[in-house]
Amino acid sequence: MEYSHCRLLLVCTVLAMCLCSRGARGDGLTTNFYDYTCPRVNTVVQQHVFSAMRAERRMGASLLRLHFHDCFVNGCDGSILLDGDDGEKFARPNKNSVRGYEVIDAIKVDLERMCPEVVSCADAVALAAAYGVLFSGGPYYRVLLGRRDGLVANKAGAEKGLPSPFENISSIVQKFSDVGLDTTDVVVLSGAHTIGRARCALFSNRLTSTTSSGDPTLDATMAANLQSLCAGGDGNQTTALDVSSADAFDKKYYQNLLTKKGLLSSDQGLFSSDEDVVASTTRALVQKYSVDGEQFFSDFRASMVKMGSISPLTGNDGEIRCKCRVAN
Repeated sequence: MEYSHCRLLLVCTVLAMCLCSRGARGDGLTTNFYDYTCPRVNTVVQQHVFSAMRAERRMGASLLRLHFHDCFVNGCDGSILLDGDDGEKFARPNKNSVRGYEVIDAIKVDLERMCPEVVSCADAVALAAAYGVLFSGGPYYRVLLGRRDGLVANKAGAEKGLPSPFENISSIVQKFSDVGLDTTDVVVLSGAHTIGRARCALFSNRLTSTTSSGDPTLDATMAANLQSLCAGGDGNQTTALDVSSADAFDKKYYQNLLTKKGLLSSDQGLFSSDEDVVASTTRALVQKYSVDGEQFFSDFRASMVKMGSISPLTGNDGEIRCKCRVAN
């Protein structure tokens, strides 16, 4: 039986991995996975992300969130990109919220032109998130590559498994634990909210019908400003997650929590909640990162690599999609 073009490329990829085995990890992901099969993959992704962020600075945060929401459901397999009424992108935590699909589409078109059926959509998402962080002023980290794409989406998994801004910290810690991440990862990855925006619908639970806060852990002046923004709207108005430096990836997110200026309850709860896990762990981490930005950056690199390694499809599992929105 003749090999298809895709199978021949798969054989070449496996051979390349063997030649580069010193860089391999036990989970099958490596930093040099495409060195022989698509050596310009990083350049292509970098150019697209840079262009998208020149048009809209917020896109860096959107691409980072896209990666996060992909990895928490079925692992980092690009399943969030799949179209269809039962797709993850239409689950409550993602609908009218997760963005950046068109950037990944454009990246994939160029990659297919350059290296047909070689680079997975899941890897494109992981790389785009990393450049979104970098171009926002955040830390550079080398992305592990070699993921393959999932064949199906999991809308029910997205509804149930993605952390919600309305949940208490203990519940969020448990959801992170369910995918192999620990409490430090919760605090570190929450720091990604140093960039990006959130809709009124995601923090209106903290407000009352007056100009004062319905939540004693929310700064009163900030509450009044949010009331003015959201009053009479449909819940889709947006504001910066980080009121101090909306577009800069820095430690000010943590400094905001010390002064009751975290936007989401799940953010402020890391410092202000009376839960045991906050008293024992998360409050101290917030305080540490609020003064030590270098430590935050270092830990963020490690947590992103760890998150990007959640249940990847490798080897013969899954596929390399030709178009990210549909399975082959």
